[in-house]
Amino acid sequence: MPVNIEEMRRCSVAVDLGASRSRVYVKDTGLIVDEPSVAAVNTRTGALLAVGELAERMTGRTPEHIRVVRPVQGGTVVNVDLARRMLRHLIGGKLRHTWIRRPGMRFAACVPHDSEPLAQRALRETLTAVGARRVELADTLICAAIGSGLPVEHPEATMIVVCGAGTTQVAVLSLGSIVAAETVPVGGDSIDYAVIEHLRSRHELLLPYPAVRPLRMILHSAEQSPAVAEVHGRDVTTGLARTVTVDTESVRQAVGGPLTAVLDAIRAVLRRCPPDLVADLSERGVVLAGGSALLPGLDAMLSRSTGMPVHTADAPDTCAVRGLGAMIEGKVESMRLDPLAG
Repeated sequence: MPVNIEEMRRCSVAVDLGASRSRVYVKDTGLIVDEPSVAAVNTRTGALLAVGELAERMTGRTPEHIRVVRPVQGGTVVNVDLARRMLRHLIGGKLRHTWIRRPGMRFAACVPHDSEPLAQRALRETLTAVGARRVELADTLICAAIGSGLPVEHPEATMIVVCGAGTTQVAVLSLGSIVAAETVPVGGDSIDYAVIEHLRSRHELLLPYPAVRPLRMILHSAEQSPAVAEVHGRDVTTGLARTVTVDTESVRQAVGGPLTAVLDAIRAVLRRCPPDLVADLSERGVVLAGGSALLPGLDAMLSRSTGMPVHTADAPDTCAVRGLGAMIEGKVESMRLDPLAG
């Protein structure tokens, strides 16, 4: 979708409502919210009990009448009412004084590439219910490229791979537009599921979902040399608590399956690009963004498989919202080609 820079500059708030985390950027202030997109609800009364970090810590630890819900999946709002209530609690207190001075502010929001009109409508309704007078939408790929510092408005190829929780988006950009793009339903959640299945099949251990993230951090610290890690979980047979020693290299191999889909998407995008742009990429390389871009070994695997240099953006998890914030603050030049006079 084309980005209208002039309309973006009229917005005061930038929102990146992701499946993993929700981020809010306020004009001339910066990032004010970076919380998990999670809400805990009392199923008996419908009351909202917790949002963000507290709700995420409650995952797998609640009684039957409390349900931990993710109202955003794959970058799409699947529960408008719950997403509205979650956002209102996350940003209400931090924007209360701003709303008093400027009621009915304009919002800008990131949307996945080629998102359905129904998904865009759900996002607009969510932000309108929070208090936005008008909502401008921008492609996540363009926002992430700007947030990564790529010269997207120049007549040269730049390649961005946005690795999210539910999906991975790949695109080649030139002159402020997307030349070719591909989206695959593989992200950080798929990688976590592969780790859980590996421990269950090889070690007969049921690993609670919140424990997967620390295991990935162990992999990151052990990237340079083979290492082992102790993992605590529940024995499949006895149901008792058990601790096993896991070879981190075997876990890396287990997550290779989901990562192959990302590699296939990159190859598909390159096949659809003109040769001149592919030649640019052979020198400039690929930039990884998104929270899952920090997965250990991902950049090396993609570089080895594509033959191109692969770089991870600075603070890749916040690239999209920072790029959108740069748009609303007027730090991005117009990316439209005006017709010549005469």
